[in-house]
Amino acid sequence: MKILFLACLSPKTGNNTTAERIRSHIEKAGHTCELRDAREFQSSAEVAELLSRHHFQSALGIHLFKAGRFLLDIQIPFGIIFGGTDINEDVKVEQKRVVMEQVLLKARFAVAFTEELKKEAEVFMLSQSSKIYVQPQGVQTDVSDSFSWTEFLKSAGLHTEHVNDLRVFLLVCGLRRVKDPLYLADDFSEWHCDDPLNVLIIIGPKVDPVFTVEVEDVVHRTAGISVALERSQQELHAAMKRCFAVVNSSVSEGMSAAILEAMDLGVPVLARNIPGNASIVQHEFNGLLYSSPQRIPDPAGCPGLPARLAAGTRDSSLHDS
Repeated sequence: MKILFLACLSPKTGNNTTAERIRSHIEKAGHTCELRDAREFQSSAEVAELLSRHHFQSALGIHLFKAGRFLLDIQIPFGIIFGGTDINEDVKVEQKRVVMEQVLLKARFAVAFTEELKKEAEVFMLSQSSKIYVQPQGVQTDVSDSFSWTEFLKSAGLHTEHVNDLRVFLLVCGLRRVKDPLYLADDFSEWHCDDPLNVLIIIGPKVDPVFTVEVEDVVHRTAGISVALERSQQELHAAMKRCFAVVNSSVSEGMSAAILEAMDLGVPVLARNIPGNASIVQHEFNGLLYSSPQRIPDPAGCPGLPARLAAGTRDSSLHDS
């Protein structure tokens, strides 16, 4: 079968990684899958013309609005995968919600990565709930053998003789507002002032240039917080494996790839208590959930907790083989 697959393919983002992984699985199953960036298209008529010209037999999209709206006029069957922000954020905008309802009505099936995301969708689109299937994401991590932890820290502006004593909290995210990377800045800075070995490093692609400038400005004048240059996936996984804990501070998530990757690497997770995160992080088993910056728990403050969390993450990992 020849399949057209639409997704927003911003480089080095969770959506891009997920789309590539799904494309790979489809092709391993013996099908032809052409992955295209939804941002290439201006209308569903353009997509319909592409489908006709290249004789695609079915289509798939990630994100009910960003990809789904371009599938409304096509004459072949299609499925849709919830992206996270479509159900958590875009449904609040009436114009987008109406479009997403139409997409779900026409789709043969829909996939949610978590039971919670399915429940959220059912609140707004209950009549189509029988079409929604839950399929958790799998992940595959690959650690670079040539990665230098010391060089990585220096690139983030951390110059210290106590490299092995640092407690590096790594916040992995694309720099955009929905990821809210500054949510914990003040409180982490207080931690750092109390104990200079505590540091927070923010790493990820500069998705929103205007917001990136804002983040870099705040970080520049906040003690204990750094921004690291983005790295290859292998180097990022190596940095995650060496850090004390991986942090998530997003306003909303479908299923965070960074959290899943941290679990696969056996690294403790500190995650904001939102539905997408709470669906995969069990508090004090495979991670710690916090509801506000003031209530963020310090894994170092409880002897034995980091090791217990690391063991829990390995037990919870959804490894994609």
